[in-house]
Amino acid sequence: MNYRHAFHAGNHADVLKHIVVLALIDAFKRKESPFFVLDTHAGRGRYLLASEESRKTLEIEGGVMRLMAQPKLPEVVERYLKAVQADNPVGAMITYPGSPLLIAQSLRPQDRLAACEMQDEEAAALKTLFAHDSRVSVHHGDGYAQNRALLPPKANGAKIGRGLVLIDPPYEAQDAEYQRILASMSEILARWPQASFAIWFPIKQRRSILHFLRKAVALPVKSVLTVELLIRQDDSPLRLNGSGMLLINPPWQFDRVLAPAMPVLKQYLGEPGASTRLEWLKTAE
Repeated sequence: MNYRHAFHAGNHADVLKHIVVLALIDAFKRKESPFFVLDTHAGRGRYLLASEESRKTLEIEGGVMRLMAQPKLPEVVERYLKAVQADNPVGAMITYPGSPLLIAQSLRPQDRLAACEMQDEEAAALKTLFAHDSRVSVHHGDGYAQNRALLPPKANGAKIGRGLVLIDPPYEAQDAEYQRILASMSEILARWPQASFAIWFPIKQRRSILHFLRKAVALPVKSVLTVELLIRQDDSPLRLNGSGMLLINPPWQFDRVLAPAMPVLKQYLGEPGASTRLEWLKTAE
């Protein structure tokens, strides 16, 4: 069981991540040509909110459910809420869709998703979920290593030029995980230089991620955008005070798409000391 995904389904970190990911997918869909998504740590795809893991934390109450209670929100937030509601009966919240399911629900016939999951139980659930969706391939194994077989992407023998790599690991050992992410990004860029990346990262104390951000900016990429939501002050290394999405080679002016969401997330999901950050760390020449 991928406990981070299960315990925190629908919490503030999921809200930020899934708003960003769906906005990226929508941006790719503005062109008719196909795109490819690689989800390196996909989880099981759908989480029962009545499960023991979800009931232990009830983090969804301070996440997506707070937004559901608001009468009017920016379009980019409403897009996300409608996608979550589409996986549930009218007027009820029984399940929370994970990243691969939200992505798959947004794909066109010509688009493709490869979802990787290392843990046996999670991978089995993922295979069952997408057993009848020919646009989605599920790979049981290390998502960092799978890129060697999956990239550059192809569909029906033809290369797919555009696409996204979503990296959302468990961060059981943060420093080691950052090194694996950077190494994987370097390898993917060498194989698929036009790839975009969306990398989720936890924020306990923000200074601990600065080295990772600097290393990412130094990669041979055109642009880097950081999107961060701190729901409280980052004054404790023992709890998740917020999270961020590091976007590599995002669509042009993508910050303008996300900007309306940031004050809303701070207002409805934040506690005293909450803050947001939406900043280009590197821009195209």
